[in-house]
Amino acid sequence: MPSAEESHGVNKVVDNICKLSPDLLTEACQHILTYLQGHTRGVDSAEISDRFQKAGVSLEHDALQNMIRYLLLTFRSAGKSNVSGDDLVSRLEESSIKWPKASLQALHKLWSEHGASVHAQQEVHSMLSISQLVDMQWKLGMAVSSDTCRSLNSPYVSLLLKIVEPSGQVTHRSFEMTIPQFQNFHKQFKEMAAVMETV
Repeated sequence: MPSAEESHGVNKVVDNICKLSPDLLTEACQHILTYLQGHTRGVDSAEISDRFQKAGVSLEHDALQNMIRYLLLTFRSAGKSNVSGDDLVSRLEESSIKWPKASLQALHKLWSEHGASVHAQQEVHSMLSISQLVDMQWKLGMAVSSDTCRSLNSPYVSLLLKIVEPSGQVTHRSFEMTIPQFQNFHKQFKEMAAVMETV
């Protein structure tokens, strides 16, 4: 059961959703569902805000952001759990008694149409969760000698990678390469960049 503070936060979001006509709610949710289905790179809150203002609905920036976050979290959670439209409506009714029937019907219809696609995208996303490279630093060095060889005089490239794991944890990985290895590494990166430009 949600705490009183959480319930108050949900009720504030639902109060703001109550200001929307079912058509306006549907339009906002379409933006979110399109993103969750992997068709867009994000949810354009400025576009949603403009649409609300044209329809005569005035919301503060934070209130709009909270509404988008709430709907995004609701749909993402429903997608991961693969719930039906009826189950989604039941969850929403449990979270707040303030939901208008017309809004719940609009959400039920949307989820019945798009829920399976959102679930499939969530499954793909969880299978493909891989680390993300956020920073790379390099330096050129010269190995002068080692414990086994007095005179190496061998250049090398040292790389430090900053990586964000799927869990959100930031890790650092470092390694060294000889100049031929680095040149091969560079060549492969150029090939990847060329392929990515064609996509």
